[in-house]
Amino acid sequence: MNFVHRYLGASRAVSDADATRLGFVPDTLREPTYFAGTVARHLPFREAISALHHVVVSDLRFKPKDRTAYFAWLQAHEQELLAEALAEKDSLRAEIEALRAESRDIAARADAVMRPFYDARKRYFDYLYRENLDAWIVLDPVITVHPDEVFFEAFSLDESSYGRLSCDHDTFARIGDMACGTTNIDYSHALYDEFQKIRSYRDTELAIDPTGFAVQTSGEAAYREDKIDLPDSWMRGFLQVSSAMAQPAHVVDLHPVDMHAILTRLAARRERHGPRSLRFLLEPGRPVSVLIEPWNERLTFRRSIYRGGGAAEIRLWGRRRLAILARTLPLARSVRLHLLGTGLPAFAVVDFGGLRFTLGLSGWTANDWSRAGQFDLLAPRADVDADTAARVFAALRRHHAADTGQLAAETGLDRSTVEAALGGYVQAGRAMFDLDKRVYRLRELTREPLAPGALRFASEQEAKADRFLAAGLVTLGPVEQAGDRRRLSGTVLDDGRSLTPAVELDPDDRMVGGSCQCGFYTRNRLTRGPCEHMLAVRRLVHAQVEGRPARWQA
Repeated sequence: MNFVHRYLGASRAVSDADATRLGFVPDTLREPTYFAGTVARHLPFREAISALHHVVVSDLRFKPKDRTAYFAWLQAHEQELLAEALAEKDSLRAEIEALRAESRDIAARADAVMRPFYDARKRYFDYLYRENLDAWIVLDPVITVHPDEVFFEAFSLDESSYGRLSCDHDTFARIGDMACGTTNIDYSHALYDEFQKIRSYRDTELAIDPTGFAVQTSGEAAYREDKIDLPDSWMRGFLQVSSAMAQPAHVVDLHPVDMHAILTRLAARRERHGPRSLRFLLEPGRPVSVLIEPWNERLTFRRSIYRGGGAAEIRLWGRRRLAILARTLPLARSVRLHLLGTGLPAFAVVDFGGLRFTLGLSGWTANDWSRAGQFDLLAPRADVDADTAARVFAALRRHHAADTGQLAAETGLDRSTVEAALGGYVQAGRAMFDLDKRVYRLRELTREPLAPGALRFASEQEAKADRFLAAGLVTLGPVEQAGDRRRLSGTVLDDGRSLTPAVELDPDDRMVGGSCQCGFYTRNRLTRGPCEHMLAVRRLVHAQVEGRPARWQA
C-alpha cells in the first residue's frame, strides 16, 4: 500500500543552557494539525518518549547465524580436505605438504587482494542495516492532537509491540496554538539522542510546527517528499490493536517495584529451553503471584492485590519485550496490566500522572499484530446502515473522544448499535479505542478512509461463515441465559461433517468464549479469533432471534 508524505524541512531538536526545543514536522498533505506547549514534567516525558523510541527500534525476530564465512572457508579448503582423504601412501605426503604450502601462500595473497572488498562489503551491510532501521523509523509515528491530550503511536520493527504515549494537556505548563487532528510526523533516529538532553532545570518546548501549512506546495526545495510502500501488516496491526483493547480483560494493578522485580529476574537468567512464559496466578483479594518458567520461580507481590471478580491463571509469552518498560518504572506511579488470556495479547499501562505510556504485546513475539488474531470478530457484530453509522461518527467527531454511553444518549441509539458502528470505523482506520480512559477517539489513520476490503480485513473465516449461511447449512440450537451471559449453540454442516459450535456472549454482545470441533479451533482456540462455524451460529442468532442481520455495512 503506497503512501506519500510531504514535509517542510525535517524534525529537529535544539538544546542550549536554557531550553530544549523539540520540533516535529507534520505531513503537509494532511489536514492541518499543530500544537505548541511547554512541558511541565520533564523527566517523565523524557523517559516515556524514550520508551516509545525503544518500541520503534525493537526487533526480537529470530536471526539465524551468518555462516557465510564458514562456507567460504570450507570452499577454500575443499581440495586440501580431499587430498587428505586420498592420501594413502607416504610417497604422496611430501607432495601434499608442498601443495598445502603453495595453497596457503595463494590464500594469503588472495586475502590481501580481496581485503579491501571484504571491508567495503562489511561497511555496506552495516550501512544498509542502519538505513533499513531508519527507513522503518521513517514509517513515521502517528501523532494525534485532541482537546484533552496529545498522543504518539508507533509499532516495533517486528510488528509484535505497539507503543502509545499520551500526554494530558495538564502536563504542559503553557499551551499555544493548536488544531485537533491526526498526522504523520517526520521522525529520525538522531532525535533519540536529543531526547536524552532533556533536564528538569531547562524548559522543554514541544511543537508540531504549523508553519508547514502556510507555504504553497509548489515543489520548493524546502519540501521533502517521501513515497513509502507501507506493508499491509503495519496498517492492519493498528486496526487490530484497537479491537483487542476493547475486549474484556483481567486487570492487574502492579506496584512499579513489583514490575521491576519481574524484569530483574528475567535479566538475571537466560533460559535454555521452554516453556518461556510468565504465569500470572490471580485470586480475588489476594496478592498477585507470578511463576517464572522454566525455573518455576514464584514471586508474590504483597503490595499488589488482585481486585478481579474471579480466579484466573494466565500465561504471558514473549516476556522479554517487557524490558521496554525498564526506563519508565523509577518515575512511574502505577503499572496496570490488561491480560486478555493465555496466548492472547496483553497491555501494560504505565501511569506517571497525566503522562501514560501503553505497551501492547501480541500473543507471542513471532505472532505479530497483523497475525495476532481477528479481534474485530470478537466485537459486537450487527448490521448498521450507512446513515446510522454516519450519525455515530458525526457525534464522535464533535467530541473527538467519547464513550459508547455518551454517544448512545446523544444519537438516541442503543449501545449495541453504537458499538457496532464504532467497530466498523475502527476497521476503516477512522477511530480507535483508548485503553487508558476507556473511550473511543477520532483518529484518521490515513488521509483518505480505507476502502472496505482494501487490506482484506474481512477474514477467511468471515467469508466461509457467509457461505454456510447462504447455502442453508446452519441450524440454530437453544439460546441459554447464564447470569449476565448468553450461550448460543447450533449445528453447521461442513463438507459432509456435522459440527456443533457453541458461543458465549457478554452483556455487550462481545464473544468471550466458545468451542467447536473443527481444526481451526482445535489448533488456535480463540487466540486467532473465532472459527467460521462459531461466526455462522452467531450471525444466525442475530438474524432469526433478534431480527437483525449481523454484517456492518461500510
